Amino acid sequence: MPELPEITVKARQMKAELVGKAFTGAEVLQPKCLNVEPEAFAAALTGARILNVFHRGKWLFLETTQGWLLLNLGMGGDVLLVTRDTLPEKHLLIFDFDDGSCLAVHFWWFGYCHHVTELADHPMTAKLGPNALEMTAEDLRAMLGGRRGRIKSYLLDQSKLAGIGNAYIHDILFLARLHPLRPANSLTGVEIDALAQAIHDGLQPSIDKGGAYYERDLYGRRGGFTADDIIIGYKEGLPCPVCATLIEKIKTGSTSSFICAQCQPIERDH
Repeated sequence: MPELPEITVKARQMKAELVGKAFTGAEVLQPKCLNVEPEAFAAALTGARILNVFHRGKWLFLETTQGWLLLNLGMGGDVLLVTRDTLPEKHLLIFDFDDGSCLAVHFWWFGYCHHVTELADHPMTAKLGPNALEMTAEDLRAMLGGRRGRIKSYLLDQSKLAGIGNAYIHDILFLARLHPLRPANSLTGVEIDALAQAIHDGLQPSIDKGGAYYERDLYGRRGGFTADDIIIGYKEGLPCPVCATLIEKIKTGSTSSFICAQCQPIERDH
């Protein structure tokens, strides 16, 4: 599943390539990903010129002269800049542009491709929290105060903080030296400072390398962030790079977590 690093890479590339282009049509092979009927969807975009592209969490926002095109790749997929002569074998939507290029979109499992006139009319993105990398320690301090939920669950809640998922959460919590089951309101000021830095240090390296190796960018290139770049996530039984304690896989609610029990104690030192 693409998370903030992969979506950031796509958004930057799409902004560089697509701003100024106008839609000449939209071909929909999977209508269930839309929020309107295919005919209305194509009509709403045809003739629209792209003004801006950015992301919020795992959503891509394309601002046009005729409303907003909103993309979410769900459990994974591709957004590729191609031509009709170089279409990938698998694609569920094709957006044609006035310069002869097109955008081919494919969802591996499920995804969303929505059009709205005003962003306030789109409930799925209206409830998103701020982008994780835009949060300062002061922002986190204000958000976490009085929160009784577990810190891992809080960080994964897209309505609180947008963009972090299961691929990067393990290393973020390890870098912050926080156990995933710690109550959010138990974090000290020093720990919140460490968490703010850990969010940056856990996400930015992947952005710098073009995202995870199992995802493709706008040009079909694989990301350069590999399993070797992961610190402890999904490395059960291997030694912690800090203290050599074996990394454990534990159950944390409906998900599993990878931790170093020595570096991330469940009880805070007093």
